[in-house]
Amino acid sequence: MDFNFFKKSKLTIIFLLVFSAISIPVFYHLVKVDKKLKIYNPADVNPSLVDVSIKHVTKDHRIADFELINQNGETITQKNYKNKIYVADFFFTRCTNICIAMAYNMSELQDFYKNDNDIMFLSHSVTPVIDSVSVLKEYALNKGVIDAKWNVTTGSKKHIYELARKSYFAVIEDGDGGEDDFIHTEQFVLVDKERRIRGYYDGTEKNDMEKLKKDVALLKEEYSNK
Repeated sequence: MDFNFFKKSKLTIIFLLVFSAISIPVFYHLVKVDKKLKIYNPADVNPSLVDVSIKHVTKDHRIADFELINQNGETITQKNYKNKIYVADFFFTRCTNICIAMAYNMSELQDFYKNDNDIMFLSHSVTPVIDSVSVLKEYALNKGVIDAKWNVTTGSKKHIYELARKSYFAVIEDGDGGEDDFIHTEQFVLVDKERRIRGYYDGTEKNDMEKLKKDVALLKEEYSNK
């Protein structure tokens, strides 16, 4: 038996094993692409959803500062959502079609994330004159709203409609937020801790709710890696 050959073969095998143990993880790290959610700017959204004044904007879009009144008569601003991931929608309490499914799905999401302090919810009434604080309070009680998780809000119609059109890009119809203006949308909008839009979902569809949950998980992972 050629012991030198055996010795060389053994050394070669050891080298290959060591090399593989080191090189494979390094190679995987180099080729691995972290999956991150898209950051939506005006130029990335269907042009029919974006106000003409901002269609050209390609970066740094943020949800504008806001001031609303919630179901408890409290003033709610962007400060209440500081360092939070949240889901926003637009509804009205007398809605008898899409809002029923939307409210159910938002309630389900609230229950799913009730112990996750990173996640909150924000609903804007599109009929704020009708949806007074007392009306919203009754609605919130009926829907099982957890005050610390989900703000159901009213406020200035012009302000709410401008948020829908210029911040969230949630509606197609043009308008000025005046007395005759009305918007109605099934969109749920996912907003990150920097007030950037990270996803759009049909609030009436179960499949979209599952996608939203997966996207929230990706977003949380993104923050945990920072």
